[in-house]
Amino acid sequence: MIDDAREAAAVARVTRRLVPLLVVCMIAAFLDRVNVSFAALTMNADLGLSASAYAFGAGIFFLTYFIFEIPSNLLLERVGARVWIARIMFTWGLLSAATAFVTGPRSFYAVRALLGAAEAGFFPGIIFYLTLWFPEIYRARIVGYFMTSVPLATVIGAPISGAVLGLNGFVGLKGWQWLFLLEAVPSLVLSIVVFLRLTDTPQQAAWLDRSEREWLVERLDRERRAREAQRQPTVLQSLVDPTVLLLSAVYFCIVAANYGLTFFVPLIVKAFGFSNLQTGFVSAIPYALGTMAMVIWARRSDRSGERRLHTVVPLLAIATGLVAAAASTQAIVTLAAFSFAAVGVFAAFPVFWTLPTVSFSGAAAAGAIALINSIGNLSGFAGPYAMGWFKDRTGTYAGGLLVLSALAVAAAIATSIAARPGKAAA
Repeated sequence: MIDDAREAAAVARVTRRLVPLLVVCMIAAFLDRVNVSFAALTMNADLGLSASAYAFGAGIFFLTYFIFEIPSNLLLERVGARVWIARIMFTWGLLSAATAFVTGPRSFYAVRALLGAAEAGFFPGIIFYLTLWFPEIYRARIVGYFMTSVPLATVIGAPISGAVLGLNGFVGLKGWQWLFLLEAVPSLVLSIVVFLRLTDTPQQAAWLDRSEREWLVERLDRERRAREAQRQPTVLQSLVDPTVLLLSAVYFCIVAANYGLTFFVPLIVKAFGFSNLQTGFVSAIPYALGTMAMVIWARRSDRSGERRLHTVVPLLAIATGLVAAAASTQAIVTLAAFSFAAVGVFAAFPVFWTLPTVSFSGAAAAGAIALINSIGNLSGFAGPYAMGWFKDRTGTYAGGLLVLSALAVAAAIATSIAARPGKAAA
């Protein structure tokens, strides 16, 4: 009973201290990454960007993100999350603001590429950081809480972005320029908060009671020793591990669906005749539903200890929703289909991230997580570019949506192979 009380108190205190701050940081990160989808409502015409050129600029972010992801995550493991995450947030905030001053396709591509390099390591760094603080049995729900930030960024940011576009002409700037400038401010402010408030490891957590800190350190150390007793891979070995590579392919497919929705739902919604402000509110609906699904599904997975089916089922929901959206010509049906797909995307994310953290620890875990995330985020280039390519050549997004649906089915099959059946260790 004493240990149960210490466990409950320690986990609750760590959750309150870390998770809300990390959620707010991720909202800022995702908003600065995808606000280009709302800027595109007026920016594309101002800069003379075709659908393919816009998609290339939106996606080139992920190419440089891929290149710098693993080095960035290994540096975080070495220098600590507090310093490195603060650095990441400060530099991406500056570059996000700089997007307001692009003048054509080339400068647009250049700033997006630099933004990807600046943000590299943030998301996998947080996933790795959470493994330093939470025992395995809590990770799906904690990652779920953290990743509510992704849909929440759209729920909060979509209406705001639609409204900010209304500042068009204020002090001589376009509405999309104000969008990039104003939405960069939270990242710059939060970089200071992270530097002052984040704690690198439980051993340094003076804000935990001594008994709680001792319990947490002992529990995490016991789990680490259990993993290392089975295998002690080096960083290089973790990067070429077959399961890691297969999980990378799964994540590629999930992220492709996510960014295919993120970068193009506002454009698809507006084509039904909505204003910019209405488009912002309507586009937020799938993400509001996705937020609820993420929390509920992650808690369900933790309670059962089952991971494989809890990843496969949402992947099949993604495929179904995208096929329905491709076939629809009515606004309400399209919105319902996108909502169903978004529920699948965001339910899959937190459970998926429990899979690679079962077998690795330390620098090997940091490397494996970074590889999976970096390969997965390459689809942030491929998915949007496929959507833009089909739109330019066919006049609709249906072909791109069907490609993303096929990737979701492939991910469901790959997950069934990569994820071992049975329950996670308690």
